[in-house]
Formats: sequence, structure tokens, C-alpha cells
Amino acid sequence: MKLKDILIDGFKVIGDTEKRISGITYDSRRVRCGDVFVAIKGENYDGHDFIEDAINRGAAAVIYEIKRFQPYSEGLRHSNTVWIGVDDSRDALAAISNRFYEKPSSKVTVIGITGTNGKTTTSYMIKSILERWGRDVGLIGTITYLIKDRAYDAQHTTPEASEFQALIREMVDNGCSHVVTEVSSHSLSQKRVDYTEFKIAIFTNLTRDHLDFHKTMEDYFMAKKRLFTELLIEEGVAVINLDDLYGKRLVNDLKNQKSKANGKRILTYAINNQDADVLAYDIKTTFRGTSFKLKVQNSKFKVVESEIYEINSPLVGVINVYNILSAICAALSMDIPIKTIKEGIAMTGLVKGRFEKVDMGQDFLAVVDYAHTEDALERLLLTARQLLQAYRFAEKTEEMMKVKRQEYSVCPESEENEKRGRIITVFGCGGNRDRGKRSKMGEIAARLSDFVIITSDNPRNESPRAIIRDIEKGMVRDNYIVIPDRNVAISMAVELASSGDIVLVAGKGHEDYQEIEGKKYDFSDRVALENAIRRTINRPSFSGGTNYKGTQNIDCTGRC
Repeated sequence: MKLKDILIDGFKVIGDTEKRISGITYDSRRVRCGDVFVAIKGENYDGHDFIEDAINRGAAAVIYEIKRFQPYSEGLRHSNTVWIGVDDSRDALAAISNRFYEKPSSKVTVIGITGTNGKTTTSYMIKSILERWGRDVGLIGTITYLIKDRAYDAQHTTPEASEFQALIREMVDNGCSHVVTEVSSHSLSQKRVDYTEFKIAIFTNLTRDHLDFHKTMEDYFMAKKRLFTELLIEEGVAVINLDDLYGKRLVNDLKNQKSKANGKRILTYAINNQDADVLAYDIKTTFRGTSFKLKVQNSKFKVVESEIYEINSPLVGVINVYNILSAICAALSMDIPIKTIKEGIAMTGLVKGRFEKVDMGQDFLAVVDYAHTEDALERLLLTARQLLQAYRFAEKTEEMMKVKRQEYSVCPESEENEKRGRIITVFGCGGNRDRGKRSKMGEIAARLSDFVIITSDNPRNESPRAIIRDIEKGMVRDNYIVIPDRNVAISMAVELASSGDIVLVAGKGHEDYQEIEGKKYDFSDRVALENAIRRTINRPSFSGGTNYKGTQNIDCTGRC
């Protein structure tokens, strides 16, 4: 391809645009002979500082921001280099990447999912439904990138523009008809997905997160909103959670935009808002999964309006009802038969690190979850509470049946029986991120857990103990201890667990590392939990209750 084929109006070009190019990159270390190097400013580095390195590695052309760099004043007068000045190099990267890969999103149905929580689970559910419908699907998300069944490690929830367009191109070339992608607020702010033709956009919810980057909730919302107002095609479908306050605001904003000759369809879902197009009610959740009744009350869909459908899923908790509803709306908007949708939902397995049960034969429930925000942690703990209540009800019913069979006059209830089933939570907070949420997460953990072990998450370049002190400021109850070493903390939670308890390990989910002082060390919550259970499963259980009180610190050896 020639350089002139990827350029757009407004670029200030000095040099030969007939030159052939071999690729696009924003990382000078990856430059190959014939590549276009785009200098973008990142969080830690500025690509303009590495332009000479890119040229020395064989860059055929350099795109730079005029306000940040002037090639001639910098003394870089390489005669063979094409210099391209732009106002916004991130926008330029997205534009030329889209052209270099021949506008791949125009050749598939791209479904974008944004929101604070639920993106990953929703993406896997939509993928399952589409595959049940007989379609080949690509997936771009937090855990992995999938081209049909071929997996690649995910470096970012949403990769940079050149990699994002390259992935879609590869999916097209491999026969995918649909691409399901998580769209992070960072990627929307940094224009990584600009020039992509999104045909369906999903809004799951918006709660506090990433305020180290966005600074305010308003900025955070405006970043998410771009997917619907700027990137969703004119005939596209916006799927929105109407139980979410920001979701309601987004609906109103889109309706105002629609009045300006915009053809986008808006489809809403809810549990509590009767005005939604799709409603869930009569929700039942157990250790084995979730079921609910679905009511479709909008003639936009090719289903019988107001007919009630029974939905069953192996996923647990009310939060997953919202994820299921968003997937259902997206599927209905593509005219997928309701029977296929139900089968796809039922076939969606547990998603790695999302209420992922660890079962080694122990007599308590052990769960790994990615909950790393206030809202996600609260939803996780409320789900655990619902499960405990259901478990206690089942036990009580069985006890009453025994009483009846033995013809006792009273059910032998005891205070000890009422106390059975505790929630033991292990969590920490990431370093170099929004400090404001730490005490709030501490308050939620203390209030909704029976016992909490505060530990280290990804401290990055912060002191783990400083992060823990921030969390402790929110601990409203005297029901926790501090164990900075995450592996030891998980082991302690397992040692304390009795029959019928729930052990929650929150924060890292699918991640297989801990980031400490700029280095990544191998670490998996799931593996740590499995090992801890394996060590204790054949030992007598410790059932004397939790005797730890207050802010005790258990000094354990380890990196943290």
C-alpha cells in the first residue's frame, strides 16, 4: 500500500507520498523498515521523544503533533523520511489504521460493550448466543482476544488503534461475521476505537472507577457516551440499562440527538423500571445458577410482545441478570430467535475470574471475582448474602421435614444454627490508582462481610501498607485483620472457613500476576485458593469462629 492511500485531509505532509509502507506502529521499539511511526503521548512516555530512534530503525514516515514537535527545529533533516504534521496524533493513528487495514469494521457486525462492570461476562454471553446461531465470532476483551477458538493474550481491555483494527482485519480474513468487543473508557478518551463502525453499542452501568484518569464522574460519563453519540452508526442500536442513573441520562441524550434526524434505535432493559423494553422478574439465584422470567414489551422485536419467557443460566447473582438482559437485547436486535438466545445463555460457561467458583471438594463455597470497584464489591457481597439466605432457607426446610418425620412438636432451632454460614472476604486495592475509592471499599467490605482480611492487590509503585491504611479508614466494624502477603491472606481465609461459609477473594479475578515496584510476578488468586484448600481439605475443620478482632497485623514473609 502507498502512503498516500492512508492519509486524510488536513495532514501537513513534507515528502514523497508515493512511497510504499509496510505497517503502522506507535512504539519505536517495534518499528520495521517501511513502517509509519505515529508519535503519541502516553501516561508515562511521549512518543515524540523517540522519533529519531524510529527513523534509525527504518521508519518510512513519521506522524507528529505540530504543537509538540518541529522536525527541522529539532535538527532531524533525514531526506528519506516523510514528515506528517497533525493536530491530534491519536486521531491520526486511528484514521490511518482504519484505512491501512481497509476499513475492516464495515465488513462485519461490530458489537461494542461499555460500562464500569459487566463488560466481560456480557461479551462472552453474546459470543455464545451468536455461535449457537451458527455464526463465527471474534472477541476483544479484558481476559483474552479470540478469533473463533484461537486465543491471544490481552494486553489491554481495548488495544491501541493500530492493533484494534489489525485484530478486526484478521477476524474478517478468518471468516468471522461478528466481532464482540469491550470498549473501555480509556480507549474512548484516547480514540483507540475511532473510525470503527459499531452497529450495536451496549451500556451496562456507570459507577466510580478510573477517577485517577478521568478526574470526575462527568468526564468518565462523557467518555462512555462517545460510543453512542459519535461511533455508533446512524442505523445502529443502543442497548441501555434503564435501572442505572447514567443509563437514564444516556437515553435522554440519545433521544434529543434522535430529534436531529438520527436513525439510531434505543432498546432498554431493567429489573426495577417498568418502562424498559425488556424486563426481568421472579429472579431466583442459587449456588448452581440463576433463573428468571423475561417479559418483552416492545414491538421493535420479532417476538410475541408481552409473552413471558423462562431464562436459565449457570451464572450466579442479580448482577448477572443485568448482563443476561443486555445480551438478550443485543441478540433480539439482530433478530436471533428467542429459542436460540435461551440456549446460548444456558450454554455460557462460568467466565474466568467473574464469580468463579473453586471447587476442590470442600464443604464451603470459594469464589474468585474481579470486583475492584465500590459497586462491584458491593454487588459481589450482596450476591453472597442472597446465596447464604437461600442456603439457610434450604437447610431450615430440611430440618423441619426431619422434625415432621420424627413427629417432634417443635423444630430444634438453635442460636448456633442461625449463625451458620459466614462471608469471609479477602481484598485489597491497586496502587497508583484512584485513592478515593479505598476507604469506601473498606466500608462496604466491613459492613457486608462477617470477617475481612485486608491484603495487597497490585501495589505497583506504592507502598502496600500505605494502601492498606487508606482502606482501613473506612472499616466501620471491628471485624478484620491485615495480612499484606496475598498468598498468606488467602490461606488464612481458607483456614477460618467452616461448613456452609463463603470465602470471597476479590480484586484480581483472571489476572495471573502481581505488579510490585514496576515488575510483574506470577500470581493467581485461583491457584492460591486451590492450593490453600488442598492443604486443609483433609484436616479437621476449624469451627470455633473467628477470634481475631481489630486492626491486628500479621507480619508474613513475602514480597509485600
